[in-house]
Amino acid sequence: MKYKRILLTGGSGNLGHAISGSGFFKNILAPSRKELDITDFKQVDSYLQKNDVDAVIHCAALARMRECEQNPKNSIETNIIGTSNVVLAAIGKEIVAKKSIRFVHISTDGVYQGIRGNYSEDGPTIPYNKYGWSKLGAESIVNMLSNFCVIRTSFFDPENIMFDGAAVDMYSSKMPIHELISAVNFMLESDFIGTINIGENKKSDYERYKKCKSSIKPVKFADILKRAGVPLAKDASMSCRLWEKIKNAK
Repeated sequence: MKYKRILLTGGSGNLGHAISGSGFFKNILAPSRKELDITDFKQVDSYLQKNDVDAVIHCAALARMRECEQNPKNSIETNIIGTSNVVLAAIGKEIVAKKSIRFVHISTDGVYQGIRGNYSEDGPTIPYNKYGWSKLGAESIVNMLSNFCVIRTSFFDPENIMFDGAAVDMYSSKMPIHELISAVNFMLESDFIGTINIGENKKSDYERYKKCKSSIKPVKFADILKRAGVPLAKDASMSCRLWEKIKNAK
């Protein structure tokens, strides 16, 4: 393993919890929010200065779309300012420790417009809701680093599909959470610097979830949109050619 000590932010979230328990990452630091509140720069800076960190996997975010829409202040404080605090602290650590820190940032397919699909990394980023805008803001900050990887993705847990219906006309490149964790590990160890889409081939939500939950019912995008109460993507599918190329080159 290239990096001996990894800091994981957002360890109590679904992805963070799965990452820390995956066994992929040795000597991982996964502080609770009480121990590391990313909205508090002094606390983040102190934590990084006190610990010998070689890499950061930044998962911490306010991902509840409805809350972001109703209270954009919270999404700004966590997703934009919080990310800025972690990036600033990482740069400070690099200066003191005189070494480069690898920074893997988990972003979202929500930075794209979510209408036509097949979005590529160099295409226009026009988020369809406030959550997407806050994550795009976070990406901009991460790009100030010298050794970073921004992963645009969307994931689900095949063993924990809570809803009873999925849209037959709503498309994405969502991938199972365990596959995303493997991809995060791969990109952490790689020398790639920049932004990359990571996901599966385009499928409707119904087609994707039906394989994992046979009882799921087919519904329409309009039904999902009505219940959600926030703007959603009809087609958030991404072109993952770069990911396939890098993955298969190893």
